[in-house]
Amino acid sequence: MAAVVGLALAAEWRRRRALIWTWVTKATKYTSAAGRSNIEKVLVANRGEIACRVMRTARKMGVKSVAVYSDADRNSMHVAMADEAYCIGPAPSQQSYLAMDKIMQVAKKSAAQAIHPGYGFLSENTEFAELCNQEGIVFIGPPSSAIRDMGIKSTSKAIMSAAGVPVVEGYHGEDQSDQCLEDQAKRIGYPVMIKAVRGGGGKGMRIALSDKVFREQLESARREAKKSFNDDAMLIEKFVDNPRHVEVQVFGDQHGNAVYLFERDCSVQRRHQKIIEEAPGPGITPEVRKKLGEAAVKAAKAVNYVGAGTVEFIMDSKHNFYFMEMNTRLQVEHPVTEMITGTDLVEWQLKIAAGEKIPLTQEEILLKGHAFEARIYAEDPNNNFMPGAGPLLHLSTPPSDSCIRIETGVRQGDEVSIHYDPMIAKLVVWAEDRQAALRKLRYCLRQYNIVGLSTNVDFLLNLSGHPEFEAGNVHTNFIPQHYDELFPSKGAISKVSLCQAALGLILREKMVTDTFRLQSEDKFSPFASSNGRRINIPYVRNLTLHDGENNVNMTITYNHDGSYDMQMQDQCLHVSGCVSSDGDSDYIKCSINGVVCKSKIVILDDAIHLFSLEGSERIGLPVPKYLSGASSAGDQGGAVAPMTGTIEKVFVKAGDKVQAGDPLVVMIAMKMEHTIRAPKSGTIKKVHYQEGSQANRHAPLVELVEEEAESQ
Repeated sequence: MAAVVGLALAAEWRRRRALIWTWVTKATKYTSAAGRSNIEKVLVANRGEIACRVMRTARKMGVKSVAVYSDADRNSMHVAMADEAYCIGPAPSQQSYLAMDKIMQVAKKSAAQAIHPGYGFLSENTEFAELCNQEGIVFIGPPSSAIRDMGIKSTSKAIMSAAGVPVVEGYHGEDQSDQCLEDQAKRIGYPVMIKAVRGGGGKGMRIALSDKVFREQLESARREAKKSFNDDAMLIEKFVDNPRHVEVQVFGDQHGNAVYLFERDCSVQRRHQKIIEEAPGPGITPEVRKKLGEAAVKAAKAVNYVGAGTVEFIMDSKHNFYFMEMNTRLQVEHPVTEMITGTDLVEWQLKIAAGEKIPLTQEEILLKGHAFEARIYAEDPNNNFMPGAGPLLHLSTPPSDSCIRIETGVRQGDEVSIHYDPMIAKLVVWAEDRQAALRKLRYCLRQYNIVGLSTNVDFLLNLSGHPEFEAGNVHTNFIPQHYDELFPSKGAISKVSLCQAALGLILREKMVTDTFRLQSEDKFSPFASSNGRRINIPYVRNLTLHDGENNVNMTITYNHDGSYDMQMQDQCLHVSGCVSSDGDSDYIKCSINGVVCKSKIVILDDAIHLFSLEGSERIGLPVPKYLSGASSAGDQGGAVAPMTGTIEKVFVKAGDKVQAGDPLVVMIAMKMEHTIRAPKSGTIKKVHYQEGSQANRHAPLVELVEEEAESQ
């Protein structure tokens, strides 16, 4: 049966991608003088899902892969996937994944002919690209000159303007004094974007709505840019109200050819970082699509681009578009382009790096269907999308096929580290049209179940189900504009879920006692019974569950037929059921007053997690006082660390008076800068951490005495 299903899926894939075989056959005609055999082993200078992604294609092409890893990634998925793996240093990326000399040493030791940098880290580092060239190792990316020109935003804007690509009004000059930048912001007119000239990924980027906040936002952007790119030079440009973020995938080769593979819409963002992407862009006409693609190719040719690149535009409500920047690497969201064009862009990268021509001409690149990518992060959307870290105690995903891709670098039991980006996975889906793809995305999100840390899965469900998102009315201000609908107040946990949780506990207890009975020589021991008559467990028992901060008291009656009557407040429900397993997950199937329901169930020491197509619930379990730990000495007031991170800057000292909202400290965590502000007005009593020290999550950073308390 499995073989028949597999053949059916393969046939469907061939039907939808019939032209691809013709393209691939034609592509084999294009070989360089050196031939593809030049790249027989590639070092992947990255980690996580992108390293795994590159290795999968390398394996498909018969190319050996070499992994590098930090101490924190010793047991990671990308290390397990590689043919060879080498440790390159401690967890901090500055001492490992950004250490060019260490990576080059591994490349030589492993005899790798090429280095694929993935995205982030060294992928857009001019010095690294030049070092590879000096050492005779192929850098799978564009020439260092293109990285340099496009990596400096001021330079890239000038080049694009000269090439006839439309650009946004702004200041990209050499005078970097605070006063000059502020004067330019006033000239351009608020609101303005403050951007690091070497920025990317939302780092070193701030919005200044008025001159009152300009200096503070400028200083914050400078600090983050210096930390991320070792360059705090800034540019100022006009902030387009509610724009769309539309980008075009381009490819160039060493023979002067360049093509575009259509556009992606990446408008819906948080913290200036993408969260959900789709291809093609909703509502974009074929005429605008052609203009976008031609402008992107013009941009690529202006810098003699080679390899995979992305030209990013902002687009107004009338579909006028303006050059924003060019990412000289493979983008995180490249899978949606692959899904609508039937291509493997990593395969293209490897072929073009070996000197081959682009496998397809512009006319042969066809757009079919619609694809979405949802980035699944370890973060708390209800706390301003604060990044998180921790173990993946339970991880289950929808099954992959030709229309559903799971791009990830973690497995159940792995830990999302505080040292790196908190992305857990990318869920990518394809269907014949946008509405069908959106339905598939939501269906798959409901099957993406994670326990152990906070994630954005429920938020992505709310987002993808929003009427305006369904209509394709997307823009970069989408989340703030629809905040109330995207962050609905949480209602009480349903009685059905509470009954499922209680039944799950009872059945787990039964399993434990049944196991005891089988292993015990005393078959008549009262501890070998789970029918409600065991010593200290009466025929009728009380159980307390937690719905957030609220207690839910239940009275449970054990019936002789194996069913249960569960009394909650003024309602009594008749419950029966069982727990089954598919090897990876446990499912509870139960009948509640004659209505059958089924959910995935995960029981931990402090909570029960339920997952179904209707949503997910977390039901808390009471923790005995002797296990709960000593309580704190009371709320001392002040600010605590929202997560584990490094104290980058301290603005206050003991005795300083502050107002609510004043910045107290800046933390660097999960590669992002977070400003911790005063929760109330008062006087600083004590600062617990110095600059450069590391603070754990929930640790008190600054003690604050309120104004009212001072006056007493």
